[in-house]
Amino acid sequence: MRPPYLLLDIDGVLIPFPTADGTTPATHTRHDVVPTGRSADNPVTVWLDPAHGRLLMDVIRTGLVTPVWCTSWRQDATTLIGPLLGLPPLPHIDLPRPRITTSHPDGYLWKRDHVDTWLGDAPAVWIDDDFTALDHDWATARTARGTATHLIQTDPRAGLQAEHLTQATTWAARIPAVREG
Repeated sequence: MRPPYLLLDIDGVLIPFPTADGTTPATHTRHDVVPTGRSADNPVTVWLDPAHGRLLMDVIRTGLVTPVWCTSWRQDATTLIGPLLGLPPLPHIDLPRPRITTSHPDGYLWKRDHVDTWLGDAPAVWIDDDFTALDHDWATARTARGTATHLIQTDPRAGLQAEHLTQATTWAARIPAVREG
């Protein structure tokens, strides 16, 4: 059996949102990237913590999870963000580009239905900054049906912390079917 998926968001997880005064964590370094559909004269500035690459590689090397980008950055996560962190190419969930004005148009994270379909009956730990109570109810219901699902929510202004990854690997190591497989 394949290890559970580790679904990784980027905005609010690897790229923290600025505080009210416009600052980002001192640990993060500025990069200008050119996402699909933009030109080199109109880059997007992102702030990334170089330590995240090492931390994520440590998690990947455990073999306890299968990392997958789960972000509106789509393929650009693999081609733009991952290399800046020293990550190998990772697959991504090909999320649509919805025409929405809120990330919770139905009271839960807009990605969730797409993730649910993509996952099927695969176990997953999902790190994102934008879950609602309905997303946590969804994870609890999936787990109750026999598909282990764990959500880890980051503070969007602080982003990913080492303890989030420790929580993910600790959770993954406790799934007996994965260890036996």
